[in-house]
Amino acid sequence: MSFVVTGGGRGVGRGIVARLLADGATVVVIERDPEAVAWVPEHPEADRLVALVGDAADEGVAARAADLAERAGPLIGWVNNAAVFRDASVHDAPVGEVVDLITRNLRPAVVGAATAVRRFLAAGTGGAVVNVSSHQASRPVPGCLPYATAKAAVEGLTRALAVQYGRHGIRANAVALGSVATERHEAFLAGQEPDRVRRIEAELAQLHPVGRIGQPQDVAEAVAYLLSPAASFINGVTLPVDGGRAALGLDPQAH
Repeated sequence: MSFVVTGGGRGVGRGIVARLLADGATVVVIERDPEAVAWVPEHPEADRLVALVGDAADEGVAARAADLAERAGPLIGWVNNAAVFRDASVHDAPVGEVVDLITRNLRPAVVGAATAVRRFLAAGTGGAVVNVSSHQASRPVPGCLPYATAKAAVEGLTRALAVQYGRHGIRANAVALGSVATERHEAFLAGQEPDRVRRIEAELAQLHPVGRIGQPQDVAEAVAYLLSPAASFINGVTLPVDGGRAALGLDPQAH
């Protein structure tokens, strides 16, 4: 069995890759940045790990990833995790820039889903798509307009895929993440003064009822479940993987 994970070189994506490898699968990782997959050749499971450098929004790259996955075994799952974290506000940025940023987050999910669905239909064996979304799809925070808009669209795409292709044995689900400890998060904290770091960590713990932010493996476990036969009757859902952040609903900017 084989999977494709976009943005699988770092953070949440890399955690998902590690979890799928642990199940004995072959995983094809799509990454734009060659440095993000520099670890692949030295990985203990390198014989079941393929790095493809390219843009997940490029249909040719996605098709190549699917070819590589199918060469190793039946393609049974696709994880759309690649994202762009940049902001632009409609009051002071050109509309074209805002739309471009929305597209840069939405297009990789559409391209990945389309590639996966076509391969699943051609194989006649079905499969699963998992889209990585965010709590911001339903509860945006200031300063993230393009990202929040794109993630809301990704969740709509998930439901539409589920309805249209469920009869073909193709399931589509999403995970909506809270804050997760990734390299990007650690780099942000590294640029802060120690007192500021302590305040940020305390605020993040308050936002998540479990008292901490997530780890990539927390997300990976949920994604692996949604991809698995154990979730065969779960289709079209957006599963919060956020330690209860969405249920609590605190506004991080309220103070």
